[in-house]
This record gives sequence, structure tokens and C-alpha cells, in this order.
Amino acid sequence: MSLTKIKFGTDGWRGVIAEDFTFENVRRVAQAAADYWRNVPGQGVIVGYDNRFFSEVYARLVCEVLAGNGIPAIYSTVAAPTPAVAFAVRDRQLRGAVMITASHNPPQFNGFKLKADYAGPADPEICTAIEKLVDANPVRSVSFDGNVEVYDPRRAHIAAVKKIVDLKKIRAAKLRVVVDSLHGCGGHLLEELLDGKTQTIRGDRNPLFGGVNPEPIGKNLGALCVAVKKARAQIGIATDGDADRMGIVDDTGRYVSIQLVFALLLLHLLRNRGDRGAVVVRSTNCTTMIDRICRAYKMEVVEVPVGFKYICQQMRQKDVLIGGEESGGIGFRGHIPERDGVLANLMLLELLAVTGKKLSRLLTELQAEFGKSVYDRIDMHYPLEKRDRFIESLRNDPPKDLLGSPLAEMKTFDGVKYLAEDGSWLMFRTSGTEPIIRIYSEAGSAPRVKKLLEYGRQRALAL
Repeated sequence: MSLTKIKFGTDGWRGVIAEDFTFENVRRVAQAAADYWRNVPGQGVIVGYDNRFFSEVYARLVCEVLAGNGIPAIYSTVAAPTPAVAFAVRDRQLRGAVMITASHNPPQFNGFKLKADYAGPADPEICTAIEKLVDANPVRSVSFDGNVEVYDPRRAHIAAVKKIVDLKKIRAAKLRVVVDSLHGCGGHLLEELLDGKTQTIRGDRNPLFGGVNPEPIGKNLGALCVAVKKARAQIGIATDGDADRMGIVDDTGRYVSIQLVFALLLLHLLRNRGDRGAVVVRSTNCTTMIDRICRAYKMEVVEVPVGFKYICQQMRQKDVLIGGEESGGIGFRGHIPERDGVLANLMLLELLAVTGKKLSRLLTELQAEFGKSVYDRIDMHYPLEKRDRFIESLRNDPPKDLLGSPLAEMKTFDGVKYLAEDGSWLMFRTSGTEPIIRIYSEAGSAPRVKKLLEYGRQRALAL
């Protein structure tokens, strides 16, 4: 019987439960990770997990393999947010961490995510090294009982978060908040922290996530929009399946683009908290409003490929004030080089508490000062055998203008991105594992964004 070929993607391995994400394959990958970590200094390795089907069982298997290889294994006593597990690496000076999660992916998936000794996403070099070690040695395992330490990483993480945000000020503001955990491991954590007029929806464990992917984007947050209106809340905050990303609904019950939330958080750090003299990092598919804010404050912006691992690299090398990505992952200076949905949501609540303003008003003021921004994206099914040729055609045959505005620049370090003189842009990227082309756009109006996305779709169909 031939073994399943294990192929790593972004900071680890993902698969379909019971098809390729099996007990046997998890043990094989755990053995490869143990072979790698055997030569890394540190106290041990922590293994966390989310609320997906059998995640806690997979995590136990990983601990048994690590312990079987002489590596002190630490098992999370509860489903804990990914940032809490990552923080434990720094807090306890560990060699790294494994997080059993498929994050925001559909419920049939699970994943083996790697965190390095710097408490952030494993670099591609680490993932490649571990992937190459799969089946290099037979699996060595011991029983769980008596060989594995149990530990709740949430307490130390929350203590660290409390040092960054002003929870007393947030609680004193007595904000009416609705939390949507999307049945993920964020659970009732934010509600417990806020200790006020707060309610949580979808805070219980449901491995099928109620039929909605645990990704905190507009199409999945309808229940939160309804709950905010019903409660007459000032804000709705959401976390994804492993609570490292955020999603926001404003006081009118409307979903708010994370692009605008990122900009608001940056302004909050600069204006209300007085932070200065650092670098801001954004993914290439993030709003250029970040650039306009940084120009106003004479700060450097570093644009990186899509994926928080690239933001993490910058956070390890430079004094980064804030780093953000389009999908809702945001990291902060003075914390771990990892996205943190718990901290990001609390930071936004701090902004509301400090200003005393409604989120809808803050959004209006933001765009009045730094320009109107509308953003959207489409994911288009596209044959794998055609995608490289399509991307190459975009590079070799750029348009002279983007629907009337002359082309100002083309960037090709992550897919292809066309930037027009009017500030609008259109970007194309392929999925590394799925037959999908992702098309992104930002402009000053919704009709223009819609037209740009349709132009991009038609160009893809024309090949």
C-alpha cells in the first residue's frame, strides 16, 4: 500500500479529514517535525488545536510522537486561539508549536500548522525542511499518560494582551458589543474579557460550523449583522476558526471591510496612543489608504506578498508598528510576530472607548480625510494547466489604461498588480493548491470596483 504524498503549503500541511488527514499521516508529519526540532534549542514543543472534528485527538497523537522522540511535549487542555499557542512559544522559550487547525477553511479540512521558535508562522525554509523529513525515520511514539505535560496557554496570552490594550477604559465605556466566534475556539473568551454589556453568538463548539465557513467575511457574518441590529449594539466583532483573524460589523449592522479597519487601527496607534518612528507592513492586496496615512505621518510602508509569514519576517527584522493583511490578520508591535484576532478586536474597541464615537462616524471621517476606498475580490474557478500561461500573459501584455485611467505601474512579485493614475488597482493571483484565480480591486467607488473586477474576469476568460 503506497503512502499518501505529504505536500506542505502556507506554514504547514492541510488535508481532508479521513481522506489524507488521517491518524497515520498525522503521525508521519509529527515524526518529521520531531526529527527537525531535535536539533533546535528550546524547552519543548506545545501542541494546540481548534474546534474541528477530532482536532483534540490529532493533537494527542502529535504529543505522543514528540514525546516518543525525547522532545518534551505540552498539550493544551482546551481548544485555544492560535495566537495563544504561539505566545506560549515565546513565554516558555519553546522550540516551536504545532496547531491542529484549518483556520477559516471548510469543515471537512484540518491542518498541521507549524510555529517556529520566534513565536510566528514557520518560514518556507522550515516547512521545506520538515516536508523533506517525512518518512526519513519510522514513527516513534509513547503513550500520552505520564509522558505529556498539560497546560492552558490562554492565561499567559490574555495577561500579555492586557498589557497592550486598556481594558479598564473599554469596560468603563460600557459599549454594547456582540461577539461572533463562528463556532471557533474564540468561544466566549472576548465576552469574558469585556465583562460588560456583551453577548456572544455562535460561541459553542460545532465541527460543522453551522453550515458556514468560519471565515469572518461579509457573506458569513449575516447572523452577526442581525444580532447587532437586534441588540442595538455599537459594534459586532468576530474571530475565525482559530481566532487569529478579525471581522467587524458597525453600529448600523453593516459588515465593514477589513481594509478600512486596518486603516482605523493604524490611525488609532498614531493619534490616540502616540506611537511613532516605526515601519508599517501591509500585504500587496491591502488598501493603499495605508500608504496615504503613512505619507501624512512620514512613516515607511513595506509592501509584501500575500501571507502573514512575510509580515512576520518584517516584524522580526524591523521595528514594525502594525502589520496587516486583507484577510483580517493583524499583528502589533510589543507582541508576538503573529496575527491575533483577540488583540485586534480589543484594539478596535479601545478606539471606540477613547474617541466616544460610533464606528460608522469614524469610517466616514477616515474617508473624508484620506480618500474614499471601496474594495472587493472574486475567486474564479480556473484550470490549473492554464494558470501559469494566464499570469505570464498579464505580465507580457499589460493594458495601457485601467478603464480610462492610464496605467501608472505594474507589480509582479506576487501575481500581477496593475495600478492606475487615479489610485485604483486591479490584481490577479493564483491559489497554490486549488484551481482558482483570485481577482482583487480597490477604487474610489463601488461601481468602478465592480467594473474593474468584471474586466479582470473577462480577461481571464479570454485566454
